[in-house]
Amino acid sequence: MNSPLLTAPGAVAPFEGAPDQGVPWHFGDPFAEQRSAARSVAVFDRSHRAVIAVPGDDRLPWLHSLTSQHFTALGEDQGTEMLILDVQGRVEHHAVVANVGGVVYLDTERSRVAELLAYLTKMVFWSKVEPRDATAELAVLTVVGPEIAGLFTKLDLPLPDGPHGVVALGTGGFARRMTWPGQDAVDLVIPRGEIAEWWSRLTDAGARPAGSWAFEALRVESLHARLGVDTDEKTIPHEVNWIGEAVHLDKGCYRGQETVSKVHNVGRPPRRMLLLHLDGSREVQPETGDPVLVDDRVVGRVGSVALHHELGTIVLALVKRSISPETELLVGAEDRRVQASVDPDSVPPDTPGLGREAARNLGR
Repeated sequence: MNSPLLTAPGAVAPFEGAPDQGVPWHFGDPFAEQRSAARSVAVFDRSHRAVIAVPGDDRLPWLHSLTSQHFTALGEDQGTEMLILDVQGRVEHHAVVANVGGVVYLDTERSRVAELLAYLTKMVFWSKVEPRDATAELAVLTVVGPEIAGLFTKLDLPLPDGPHGVVALGTGGFARRMTWPGQDAVDLVIPRGEIAEWWSRLTDAGARPAGSWAFEALRVESLHARLGVDTDEKTIPHEVNWIGEAVHLDKGCYRGQETVSKVHNVGRPPRRMLLLHLDGSREVQPETGDPVLVDDRVVGRVGSVALHHELGTIVLALVKRSISPETELLVGAEDRRVQASVDPDSVPPDTPGLGREAARNLGR
C-alpha cells in the first residue's frame, strides 16, 4: 500500500531493503528537512504505519488485562504507548495509543499488524470489543517542530494538550500530541483517502515536506526505540527505555509482569540501549543486526543507524550493562567495522533501591 506522496514533487523513494518502504525517503535535502523539524516545522508521511481500531464497551478493561499499560486510567481524549509481552517478559508488540470517540486506536509497524490483530482477536472471549484492522481507513502524518502552534492556528486545527492529549478532527480521524521525535510533535491520524489533500494543506501553510530519513534521524537522537529494529527476540522493556512510557508500574496482573517487577525492584537489565557516535573517517557504516564489539568480543547488537544533520552517523545499540560507557567500541560486520563511542547523555540512570539491598529486603 504505497503512499500517493511517492509521486509528489521532489519525493525520492527509499532504497531497496530500507525499513520504511511505501513512503518518501526524502524530498531532496534530508539535512534541511531535519533542521526544519528542529527549528521551525516539518511534516512527515508515516502512512506506512498500520492502525488497529478497538471499539466496544469493554475496550479499556480488556486492553488493561492484556497489555503493559494502565488502560483503566486512560481517559477519553488521551493517548499513551503500550507493549504486549510474552510470559518471560520479552517484548512482542509495541503500539502508540489514542482513546477517542469511544474507540481505542493502536498504530504499529506494518510488518507486525497481522500478528498483533490475531492475538487480540484470540483474546476477545466474552468481552464487548471488536478489534479490526483499520489501516485501509486511516493513515498517519506527523508534524514536528517548535512552530506547530502557529501552523495549526493558520489552518484552524485544534491543538491537543500535551504531552499525550488527543482531539478528534471534524473531518474524521484525530490529532495526538507526542513527546518524540522532537520536543513538539503531533500525529495526525486522518482518512487514508485524504493524504494528498492534508499534505497540500500543511505544506502550503509552511510545513516543510520531510521523509523517513529525517524522521529516523530525529527518532534516534531522541533515544526512542523502534520495534523490530532496536529490539530482538530477547529484549525486555527496561533495556530500551520503555518503562514509564509504555509500561505502567502501578497496575494489575498481565502476561510478563513478573519479569518487569523483578528487574525493576531487584536487579538491573542485562543490556541497555545506548547512543553511539561513529568514527567518521571511514565511509562505511554498520547495519541493523551487526555486532558491537570490545576487541574481538561481542558485547551488543546494532539497532537503528541514522545520518544526523549535526551529529553525523549515530547508532542505537543494545550493549551489555557490564560495559563501561568509557569503553571504546567497534561496530559492524568485519567488512564494515568502525570505531564508536558512547554518548554519555544516553546512559540511563540506575533506579534507586535496586541491587543487593533490595533483594535482602524481599525476605523481611
